[in-house]
Amino acid sequence: MSSSIITFIWYFGTALELAFVVCSLVRRSFLRYFFLNLYFLSALSSSVARDFALSQFGVNSHEYRYTYFYTDALLTLALYVALISLYAHVFGELRFGRYIRLTAVLLLLGTALFSYGVVAQSTERLSTNFAYVLSQNLYFVGLVLTYILWGAVLKLRESRTRIVQFVLSLGLYFSAYAASYALVNLASKSAEMYILAPVLGCFLPLSWTFTMWRHTDDSRLVPARLLAVAR
Repeated sequence: MSSSIITFIWYFGTALELAFVVCSLVRRSFLRYFFLNLYFLSALSSSVARDFALSQFGVNSHEYRYTYFYTDALLTLALYVALISLYAHVFGELRFGRYIRLTAVLLLLGTALFSYGVVAQSTERLSTNFAYVLSQNLYFVGLVLTYILWGAVLKLRESRTRIVQFVLSLGLYFSAYAASYALVNLASKSAEMYILAPVLGCFLPLSWTFTMWRHTDDSRLVPARLLAVAR
């Protein structure tokens, strides 16, 4: 797979991340969806850090390896926080905010402890293995939580277009990444696997940017359409 194609996709995804932040500012929704913007700002910062480590130390260096895996873990954590913020939007009127935050913290701590337990027997590159396993486990937890949230959207007949499409896109994103982990394990030597992550990375900022630009906070969906999507 040509490295120029992968580089182009990477830059395209970075531009989409920046586009979401710009759209949020233009739409005056930056603070309302602060943690979604924080995730993309973190992604932009991670891209800069990875590019610096790559140019200074090379792709096979320990410095680049540590930078890549730890920024990946931090990004997964930021996306997890963004997901919990969507929970707060959906359940905000029911005053469940405190319980949601407590449950989120407990799940995060439990996932971190479980991830550490998985790699604790290995002393070789323990820190990078921990970052990788933590990211993988958080994606699985995020996938489960997103589908639970989608069920709540249907149950509560949430009709705010932005919230509905944010949650739906996040569910598809988590599902695709969960599948990609399995594909990488099955065909890690395949050249196509190297382009999979950059392509998937473009989906969420593209979908969220389109939603932010096209719809306002006053936009509503007919509840019947949500049930049609669920089927």
